[in-house]
Amino acid sequence: MTTMSAECTALASLSAVAEARQAARSFLETLGQQAIEPEHADTVILVVSELVTNALRHGGGSYTLRPAVHHDTIEVAVEDSSPLPPRMRTPDLVDGTGGFGWHMVNDLAHATIVTPTPTPTPEGGKTVRALLPRRTGA
Repeated sequence: MTTMSAECTALASLSAVAEARQAARSFLETLGQQAIEPEHADTVILVVSELVTNALRHGGGSYTLRPAVHHDTIEVAVEDSSPLPPRMRTPDLVDGTGGFGWHMVNDLAHATIVTPTPTPTPEGGKTVRALLPRRTGA
């Protein structure tokens, strides 16, 4: 059962990822300190940063962030316009082209779910969801 959710939509800009992190912080602050432990809040912000960066970099240059709180999890949902699902890549330790984020999201989340976005355009799109713990032991 969702008890609270929010939405943030943006186009690629120098500050888009920072704006997404701030939107997630604001969302978590509205929940209050009893709703999520500080270390789990930091994890949510990190996952938001990674998923939004991936949406901007690989998903068409725009995103919609939809965080939500459920009974024992925080859901971070990021929608973009690319129909291509995220993929594991070998992290690039030489040229700095990435490859770390999707591994990290999968390691931190209880579950990751990728679903096609129902849309009238032929390009399609997707929503990537990460379900994260709210409390230790959750």
